[in-house]
Amino acid sequence: MKPEQTELERESELDEMWSFVGKKVNQRWLWHAIERTSGKVLAYVFGTRKDEVFLQLKALLLPFGISRFYTDDWGAYERHLDGSKHEIGKRNTQKIENKHLNLRTRIKRLARKTICFSKTSIMHDIVIGLFINRYEFGLLI
Repeated sequence: MKPEQTELERESELDEMWSFVGKKVNQRWLWHAIERTSGKVLAYVFGTRKDEVFLQLKALLLPFGISRFYTDDWGAYERHLDGSKHEIGKRNTQKIENKHLNLRTRIKRLARKTICFSKTSIMHDIVIGLFINRYEFGLLI
């Protein structure tokens, strides 16, 4: 989604989603942010569940001028988001959690118990990234 100049305040839900590559001990996380009112994906990154990966996502969100962030209680959010712009709570992340459910249903390698899995991080990121680009951004890559 392209940043737009608007007088409206933009709010975003942020969350991370677990998956694995090869074995369940090889965890791979999809971090992403959606625009709260429309539910459109603003940005996403793949990586570990560490602050550095969240900071990559945060950098991608800067051009959007987000005035309020809604997250779960993962520590990276509290450490790196301004407290006056940050709200923690399950009821405020329902749209992004629903997006997780849809992704897990449509991309079998994201399902928790499945025989379909990625063998390499590169293929994992490519398959999920292509899906998001196609169905969220409408890009035919």
